[in-house]
Amino acid sequence: MAEYSDSPSVLLVPGQTAIADIERIALAGHKVLLSPQALAHIASGHACLLRHIAAGTTIYGVSTGLGANVDIARQPSTAHAQQNAVIWARASGTGPAATDAQVRAMVAVRLARLALGRSGMSPAAAMALVDMLNNHITPVVPLVGALSEGDLAPMAHIASILTGKGHASVAGRASVSGAEAFAQAGLSLPALGPKDGLALISSNSASIGLACLNLGSIRRFMRAHIAAFALSCEGFCANLSPFQPQSVQLRPAAGQAEVSHALLGLLDGGTLHQSGHARRLQDPISFRSAASIAGGALKSLQQVQRAVELELSSSDDNPAVVAETDSIIPNGNFDPTHVAVTVDALHLALAKMAAATGERVIKMMSPSVSGLPRFLAEAEGDGTGFAPVQKTVAALVAEIVHDATPLPPVVIPVAERVEDYASLLFPALCRGQRLIARMYELTAIEIIVAARAIALRPPVRLGRGTQALIDRLAPLCPRLPLEQPVADNIALLTQAIERPDFLADFRILADDA
Repeated sequence: MAEYSDSPSVLLVPGQTAIADIERIALAGHKVLLSPQALAHIASGHACLLRHIAAGTTIYGVSTGLGANVDIARQPSTAHAQQNAVIWARASGTGPAATDAQVRAMVAVRLARLALGRSGMSPAAAMALVDMLNNHITPVVPLVGALSEGDLAPMAHIASILTGKGHASVAGRASVSGAEAFAQAGLSLPALGPKDGLALISSNSASIGLACLNLGSIRRFMRAHIAAFALSCEGFCANLSPFQPQSVQLRPAAGQAEVSHALLGLLDGGTLHQSGHARRLQDPISFRSAASIAGGALKSLQQVQRAVELELSSSDDNPAVVAETDSIIPNGNFDPTHVAVTVDALHLALAKMAAATGERVIKMMSPSVSGLPRFLAEAEGDGTGFAPVQKTVAALVAEIVHDATPLPPVVIPVAERVEDYASLLFPALCRGQRLIARMYELTAIEIIVAARAIALRPPVRLGRGTQALIDRLAPLCPRLPLEQPVADNIALLTQAIERPDFLADFRILADDA
């Protein structure tokens, strides 16, 4: 469509797609271009597949049925009808629909992996996915139904658009069928070839697409979390000794040094850095060990990132088509357990951060620990202050811990018990989205409470970073007596710190651009 013709674009080169590329396509709406190498790989893989079909090679999903029906012979001569049926039967998802950004991420990841040429997909079907993205044709994709041994249900809802069925919006307008969506964009539907249906749906690209977006959101959250903790240190008059290099070097746990360095950088130039200005010799563990706790999450984040980068640069197609050796190779590379276990660990690490955050918030409202008025209320006020917010904090931490609890490793076997294991990566990532949203809300509350604590302290010189944060964030924090519901401030501040650009200039993490 002409209105997108001048949009920035992302060039997909085989094996070189980055998580940031998927974010640009999904969140910023960038167009997609397949590199000449990608187009050549796709064409070579398809030609290899056609040679094997002509030679009578038995190929799973092409000359056989799928799953338990592998023992049923299929005729490649009926490929078009067969591949359509493969898609329609598996478009069986339910539950809430994915956002437009999530769907674009799923399609972009599938294209990045198709660029490797291992699927045998026809060039026409691959280019139809490019057309979907570049014309903002966004399939409606339910988020319940995938077990992540191939995200069959969500990928089938995407693929159904290429058959003219399914439901999609065009440039954000009302949902229409795939045929109507392509017609509105002035495009023709592809005629699916012998393995196109299977290649479109038998991939964990839906999971990896969600993972790319979750990783970006968690990375932004980590910046916000460290910033909020720095403000809490100011409001609590915390002892900074545990974050000094000589302390960290005694036990250099993963991520601890980076978080401590970021924290001290934000506090640099302030009174708290000077000897004798901490209120206590030893603070509660939720303060004292915050860099270690957050460092563990940062390390887990990096592990998930490496696992996802591996998936982006390799194929999960079964069977794989290897044109270089003229081979069709059955495999189990559709199993993403190596990603699932790192995601579970990251969610648990975030839940531990939430527990410590909740404790800090409560303690700043406790005069016996903080030396501040109870609930940070006005000295002459009714004493309520932020007391009700404590219940919100408790509720948020409870939900975060629930969503961080790993799904059971055993699931109901399906397909005549042929499919007797599942990584459950996709539902874990969906739970992760809720967890991340609650973490942002909890962090917004920490900022609100810390800003109030700072205001109640005798005036001191804040760190250069924390002063800049207060200047930027204080307008969104409620004052007492309250002039509006606290929920409004929590919502506004959450929206602010979620924005990719809001704290980007603080260079909080070591590899911030």
